[in-house]
This record gives sequence, C-alpha cells and structure tokens, in this order.
Amino acid sequence: MGIVYQDIRLSNFGRPEIGEVDAKALVDTGALELCISPLIAKQLKLAKVGEREVTTADGRKQRVDYVGAIKVECFGRSAIIGALVMGDQVLLGAVPMESMDVLVDPARHRLIPNPENPTTPGALAMGVLPVQRDS
Repeated sequence: MGIVYQDIRLSNFGRPEIGEVDAKALVDTGALELCISPLIAKQLKLAKVGEREVTTADGRKQRVDYVGAIKVECFGRSAIIGALVMGDQVLLGAVPMESMDVLVDPARHRLIPNPENPTTPGALAMGVLPVQRDS
C-alpha cells in the first residue's frame, strides 16, 4: 500500500486557550492509538491520565504515558481521544481514524473522508436498541 502521511491539527480539548499544533502524521492502520512526541504533549500541556504497556512493531514492550483529552482534526472532522506519548513522530492509528470516519485510499496513497459519509462523519451503533419513550 505504501506510506501515507496526513496533515492534522492537534489541540488540548480541555484547555482551548492553549494554541493548536499542526503535524504531519504517519497513517498506520495497523496501529490502534494516536501517538505523539513528548514535545507535543508538553506544548499542548496535556494531562497524564495513566500509563499503557505498549508492544512495538519489533515485539518490544515498554511503558509510556497516556495523556488526554486531545482533539484531532482533519478534513473538518474531529475526534476527542487519549494519546500515547512515545517517539518523535505523530502516528495516526485506527481508533482516531474510525472516530473521524476517514479511511486510506490505497491507490492514491492518501487519507480521505469516508465516501459513504461525505459531509458528516458516520458511526456504527449495531446492537443498540432505540430509546423507548413513555407516552
């Protein structure tokens, strides 16, 4: 499929007065989470909400900080999520991509909004029953 990068905007959801950070993210459908560098976590003054044990592509395990809440934006779509603090490059994994309803166009090596939901991100809520209202 090739390497795909996407320009995204990151911000501290709980502290909008802190500036935004524009980043070129490596799109990785094999990763789950958003990963950001310690520098970006510091710039956005993100709160540590815990730690995660991460298994990297080479099979190594390491404990890393988990921060949030971070707002991720691209194509006018956004997601509010947590992020793993590791590495020196932003990595956009499957969870934020699903939340923004974007997908990889493998023929053109780029990220695109889901063509089935071109104007508003869609979501699946299979198995959730409609709310019954008392009459």
